[in-house]
Amino acid sequence: MTKTAIVTGAARGIGLATTELLLEDGWQVAMVDWDADELARATEGRERILALPLDVSKPDQVAEIMTRTKEAFGGIDALINNAGVADFGPIEETDFARWRRVMETNLDGVFLMTQAATPMLRASGQGAIVNIASISGLRASTLRVAYGTSKAGVIQLTQQQAVELGEYGIRANCVAPGPVRTKLAMAVHSQEIIDAYHDAIPLNRYGSEREIAEVIAFLCSHRASYVNGQTIAVDGGFECTGVGLPALRK
Repeated sequence: MTKTAIVTGAARGIGLATTELLLEDGWQVAMVDWDADELARATEGRERILALPLDVSKPDQVAEIMTRTKEAFGGIDALINNAGVADFGPIEETDFARWRRVMETNLDGVFLMTQAATPMLRASGQGAIVNIASISGLRASTLRVAYGTSKAGVIQLTQQQAVELGEYGIRANCVAPGPVRTKLAMAVHSQEIIDAYHDAIPLNRYGSEREIAEVIAFLCSHRASYVNGQTIAVDGGFECTGVGLPALRK
């Protein structure tokens, strides 16, 4: 039987790479993204997809996502909460409006989507939730007071989901990507920043969107049937290097 997933933030980056991998594996996918134009480009010519240009931070639009997905596919087997806002800035310059803008998508959206999707995931009998956090939710970093805090919240929320929804056969896990070679990152990272990341990552490189998607797809699959409540850092070992200077490791 064909499995169905909802992927949020699906128009680009990790969300699009995950969608493409699931499609390769025979899934059908409801692709959710608030950028209607980018979503239209991402879905053009694809089969077994449903394009939903909606906002996961709005409860009424979340309800519409679930209604339209159920009408199109009958239910879901996996929910990938990938939609996120990457807004960085110093604590002193982060006003409450900026704080709320990050929290609404990064944390509220995960809560709203999971709560709304739970009935369909229960009906599946083997539902999987994969929340996309960040290495910034595991260790502090400059300019990430809102972003990092939101992602730390996603990690804790994942554990709550695992504890409460496990009795329904629903597994909830979290992926915490490290530096990923996205178009956006490469557009804003100077060569100095790139070199610094390479020095700090034991594998000496950025990850790819596909590498993150491979872990997400694994957590959605039967191969991860006893994995629940875990946060997997997909970061080339970046989290391990929190103590010590890169120069000392040469």
